[in-house]
Amino acid sequence: MAWRGCSTLRLLLIRACLLCPLAAEAGLYSSADQVVLLTPDTVASVLRNNSAALLVEFYASWCGHCVAFSPVWKALARDTREWKPAVDLVAIDCAFEENSRVCRDFGIAGYPSLKVNLSVVSASMSAGFPRDVLGLRHLIIRKIEEHHDSWPPACPPLEAASKAEIDSTVQTNSMEYLALVFETEDSYVGREVTLDLLQFSNITVRRVLKSERELVSELEVTDFPSCYLRRRDSNFTRLHVLNEARTFYSYALQRLPGVVRSGKSKPVTSDLLQNGTQVQWRPFDRSGVYMSDLESALHYSLRVEVAARSVIAGPALDALRSYISVLAKNFPGRPMVKRKLQSLDAWMKSWEEGELPYSSLRAALDQSNQTAALPRGVRWVGCQGSRPHFRGYPCSVWTLFHLLTVQALETGSSGPLEVLWTMRRYMHNFFGCRYCATHFEQMAEENMDSVTMLSEAVIWLWARHNQVNNRLAGDLSEDPHFPKIQWPPPDQCRECHGVKGGGEHAWNQAQVLAFLRSHYSAQHLNMTYLEKEVEVLEVLEQPQEHGKRSPGRNGRETPDPAPPEQEEEEVQKPALPRLRRSTPLSGRIRQVDLQPGDLDPGRGARHWMTVLLGSGFSGLDVSLCVLFYLLSTMCLLGMYLCFKLRCRLRRTKVALP
Repeated sequence: MAWRGCSTLRLLLIRACLLCPLAAEAGLYSSADQVVLLTPDTVASVLRNNSAALLVEFYASWCGHCVAFSPVWKALARDTREWKPAVDLVAIDCAFEENSRVCRDFGIAGYPSLKVNLSVVSASMSAGFPRDVLGLRHLIIRKIEEHHDSWPPACPPLEAASKAEIDSTVQTNSMEYLALVFETEDSYVGREVTLDLLQFSNITVRRVLKSERELVSELEVTDFPSCYLRRRDSNFTRLHVLNEARTFYSYALQRLPGVVRSGKSKPVTSDLLQNGTQVQWRPFDRSGVYMSDLESALHYSLRVEVAARSVIAGPALDALRSYISVLAKNFPGRPMVKRKLQSLDAWMKSWEEGELPYSSLRAALDQSNQTAALPRGVRWVGCQGSRPHFRGYPCSVWTLFHLLTVQALETGSSGPLEVLWTMRRYMHNFFGCRYCATHFEQMAEENMDSVTMLSEAVIWLWARHNQVNNRLAGDLSEDPHFPKIQWPPPDQCRECHGVKGGGEHAWNQAQVLAFLRSHYSAQHLNMTYLEKEVEVLEVLEQPQEHGKRSPGRNGRETPDPAPPEQEEEEVQKPALPRLRRSTPLSGRIRQVDLQPGDLDPGRGARHWMTVLLGSGFSGLDVSLCVLFYLLSTMCLLGMYLCFKLRCRLRRTKVALP
């Protein structure tokens, strides 16, 4: 019992150490919130040598009002992320002693305080500043327009255009598109859309007021706001959107053919991806969910990601058990795959040791029969990327867990947090991208525990996925063929989108939930491109040798990673009979299978160690055996030396006169 208590404490300490980077992150914000974090060392570079319009929040992390305001600040950062590099949001925690001098230099006496900084000009907005995203967004625009002398160089013109300016732009503009937003003088829609398109090329957006009667009459504009679009060498036509509001205009304009983010090349459609293996592109329906992606996610997570650990123990073993259990209960796969997951779950529950060698898990995974098998290899369809490093496995992981949350809701077989906790623990222990895993942990720490219903779990994961899409839009990891958007888009779910006061976009969460339940239902899964069950069994029956080529992470032909204990090339040997031995375990006799390869003396000490750990011996057993062996050797050596010395003394006595 003492050893068990010590082991439990040791595992808790290990887990605390793994989570310590998250705990050490100070303040109310992190880099994942798309907020520039100010320190005394970065004041000069961020505030004084920056050409962007900066909105700076001075706060104290112990201030309750600052804590309550932080979600608004984070939401504003996400809402205005497309306004970079013209606008940046900055924050500094004045509660830290090292930051106090910076806060004093700016005359901060109360929290939270906001200041807008353009070049050297600083204007305080502490008294009565807006506490909502809409008001703060409008405040940023007003402050920019007030400082004509320090206009951010990257900021496009926000003033209203006249007919003469529009005519000149039409004649000289080399852009593919020209968009005009007609609105009243007190409207901010045109200026917001202009900033939303700041990072995109091949399009120009200008604001036109209702008072510009000649142009309004020429284009027969009757609604304000409304958007009219002109393509090069064509006439203006009205842009039809679901709602006449900023979000819908920006989404439609950013999705126009030929409109791309600055610095990114225009997507080129090709039937054959030149990625080194000539993988054929698989046409697919973007509104579908493909079983091939889901089975590929299972293969890659269990045979590649988990395989990074030669021995799985402690919290990682608990996370693996939870992952397989949730899959066995909620994965709506083919009968062959479902039975395999259920048998694997039963096998995991029967494993009573504190450590699980991956070789044992791999053997259980690859063991198959006519009714239960897990396909080997990946075949991306809906998660295909236009390049080998795009989409693939990360896309399939999101798809898999969205599916599991919906299936848990439909079947009622899991608790409200079971699937989310399983995803959180899997990401923390096994997901290879540690930066991604850290960000997911931060999102989960914020409010995942507030989920109390299965339907809330579905919505929580959907909202966090959109939050990640917002953060990664325009990132190097974004596939230009599949830009990261707020999903589902209006053309896929019109009822999911609405408008609230002030023309702000609002999600209709009841409709979003209905859409997700339909989209990830078992009846909606597309079985195209799946391997036939006979083919799956044939592949699994073939011995998997190190170096054998099989589809890799994003559909490429890459060597299938052998278990860590079997990295040396194996030679085919005649089949030997399976041996069984009895081992005492917890006061009873346990039968353990020994594979023919386990008897091969050429595998080395590392292989024998794995065999011992997988055959019922724990790490403590092996350690004690080694210790007793060393003690017995020292004892025998001592006896030999003592006997030899006594013999010498006796011979000496006999030789004396």
